[in-house]
Amino acid sequence: MDSPQEIEVWYVLPALRKTIAEELLRLGLKQTEIAKKLDVTGAAVSHYVKSKRASELKFSGDIKLKISQAAKRIANSQADIMEELQKLCSAVRNQGLLCRVHKKHSKSDLKSCRICETR
Repeated sequence: MDSPQEIEVWYVLPALRKTIAEELLRLGLKQTEIAKKLDVTGAAVSHYVKSKRASELKFSGDIKLKISQAAKRIANSQADIMEELQKLCSAVRNQGLLCRVHKKHSKSDLKSCRICETR
């Protein structure tokens, strides 16, 4: 069984980076600048913005707003990507999104699972 932490690494973090990269691009940053700020390769940014990577998970509502705000802080060098990703991962967990992704991708029956609810 994949643990919630593995699900977070394989699905949530890449999707967060992708969405932040798209927001930074929308804010006028070049892909090379985005790569530097996200501490990823230029190829990774290219894959994010062309939807070749991390396209399965989409964010909306409050999480999307938090991502947009984080991207603005990152763009203005007011925040560190690791700090922002940590806050965003917490928000994803708190809203139950990690649990839904975990149940979707787990090889085990997680109908009565409460692991993701553990805080």
